[in-house]
Amino acid sequence: MQVTLKRVPSIDAFRALTMLLMIFVNDFWSLSGIPYWLQHAKADEDLLGFSDVIFPCFLFILGMAIPFAIQNRIANGDSQGLILKHIILRSIALIIMGVFTVNVPEINPEATGMRSEWFQILMVAGFFLIWNVYPKREGTQKYLFLGLQILGMVLLCYLAYIFRSGEANALVGMRPQWWGILGLIGWTYLTCAILYLFAYKSSVGLLIAGGVFTFFTIAGHAGWLKALWPSGPQDWILGNGAFHAFAMTGLLGTLLMEWLYKKNRKLQVPSIFTSIGVAMVLIGLLLRNFFIISKIQATPTWVFLCSGIAFMLFAGIYFWVDLRGKAKWFAPIKVAGTATLTCYLIPYVYYSVANLLPFHLPEALSYGVVGLLKSLIYAFVVIGIAAVLGRMNIKLKL
Repeated sequence: MQVTLKRVPSIDAFRALTMLLMIFVNDFWSLSGIPYWLQHAKADEDLLGFSDVIFPCFLFILGMAIPFAIQNRIANGDSQGLILKHIILRSIALIIMGVFTVNVPEINPEATGMRSEWFQILMVAGFFLIWNVYPKREGTQKYLFLGLQILGMVLLCYLAYIFRSGEANALVGMRPQWWGILGLIGWTYLTCAILYLFAYKSSVGLLIAGGVFTFFTIAGHAGWLKALWPSGPQDWILGNGAFHAFAMTGLLGTLLMEWLYKKNRKLQVPSIFTSIGVAMVLIGLLLRNFFIISKIQATPTWVFLCSGIAFMLFAGIYFWVDLRGKAKWFAPIKVAGTATLTCYLIPYVYYSVANLLPFHLPEALSYGVVGLLKSLIYAFVVIGIAAVLGRMNIKLKL
């Protein structure tokens, strides 16, 4: 199905809310004495923590945005090859950022010759130099901006070259590991965006693709794939298809919304999305008889529960933003929905600078309810910094 909707404000609002919460929960490492249910569950623990729902919601909204982004490019006259090039370059950028960020926590400062704080600051500087949204290039500015991008590339290459992790007698360089959050987003976007680009005229084909990814999450954990290929890899698809399943679920949600608009039934979007969400949660609870709820293991139970929650959350946001015109409620965090990558990377610099300073926050501000309030304020501060950077024409957009 070809999406003709031009803009759905609730998608930006949902993305902004998700990023706010992601920054919030990512600060929990600095707290103590907070409720366990707010945190990530352990790998072998049958539990869905509040923090375990955030990343799936982000992938869901990533999938919802894919049809709009690609159809806008088609409407602007971009060829299929040009759009494919954009998808690949955008994915590569996210994967590169993911590899850097996933390695930083394991840095050996002595072997690298640099403290992790300075490494992170230079790393983020490199990201911005390469992928900043520079003003329209004209005259000498064209060469200036190109020079800044080349400088960023050289900087990242240097950091990758000097990076070492591990003990002194077993040093290793930079490795993909589990790709990091940004890397997982990059791989997921690459697959789902290409699928949509070549199959957007076939809603049935896209539905089948989403079903295949969901099937892989079940087949992998049920042992069916291992039985077919005993010596094969642990995951046939990254995360056994769980991450792709989230994004494809969001993508299919957009196609359903488009169909409802065409039938003049947009008022039914909240009720239908809520019904789908409830159904997916029930399926997730049923699957709990066979698989535990685990984000780290990417179990099918986790996939269905979080997909259902995402559907219901979007239904509520859509009701207030698109049907009741309450977009202004999300105005304070609007930047998090439009400069999402900038917001995600700011904490790497923030924490690094904080560690380099000779003073730290009192312990009382990092405990219990007060600590949670501190983390929430911190999340708003990060979004505020992103807004200020945006006014200075410093903003990442791939």
